[in-house]
Amino acid sequence: MATKLTGTVALVTGASSGIGAATARELAGQGASVALVARRKDRLEALAAEIENAGGTALAVEADITDRHQAEVAVGQVVERFGRLDTLVNNAGLMLVGPVVGADAEEWDRMIAVNVQGLLYTTRAALPHLLKAAEQAPRQVADIVNIGSYAGRVASSGFGVYNATKFGVHAFTESLRQEVTQRHVRVGVVEPGAVESELGTHNKPEIRDEVINPFFDETEVLAPEDIADGVTYMVTRPRHAAVGELWIMPTEQA
Repeated sequence: MATKLTGTVALVTGASSGIGAATARELAGQGASVALVARRKDRLEALAAEIENAGGTALAVEADITDRHQAEVAVGQVVERFGRLDTLVNNAGLMLVGPVVGADAEEWDRMIAVNVQGLLYTTRAALPHLLKAAEQAPRQVADIVNIGSYAGRVASSGFGVYNATKFGVHAFTESLRQEVTQRHVRVGVVEPGAVESELGTHNKPEIRDEVINPFFDETEVLAPEDIADGVTYMVTRPRHAAVGELWIMPTEQA
């Protein structure tokens, strides 16, 4: 049975867990052929098999998108396999937080590489194919959805560099939208609040206890599927309907 994304191809970065995996399942459920891009090959292959067993189509592509060449090769593999690319979901992310004084500068480098450089490299590689898809059947529109964060709009103590990367995602989305919106490539950003995922698990235990957990304790935590629902909402809308930014915020605890 045809669904809203039948005949289209979606590429999801950071697809080996959390929001990326949930988004890939949702898009496949809407009929898209889904390319799963991340570094953990075993997880990608397991998710691809799950999607295929459910009647969908998936391709596992092992790549580190912080390497520009690997990002370009990954996009090339997707287009070679499926012949087109209609949707790009820039989901790969890393949250390493803590005070500026005494912070690990190498952790900052890692986070900037994933959250900013990886997004830029993948978008640059994918954009020519998205522009081409926007001119062709079946939908005559293409989509880029960047996964940002509430931290891209509101700064918090201890989240300084993470805030900077996510503010950058928001600004880049706005700028790119102005460049390509008249060419039928819709560009939007999903900015969630607290999400239960692997995003912050790479922090030292003391940082999680001092900075992350207190924030999570103040609000209901979202599931990755909540964010996947938002992405799917954005890319399945009618051709001329675009959502520039979508906040997905948890309900405040009573």
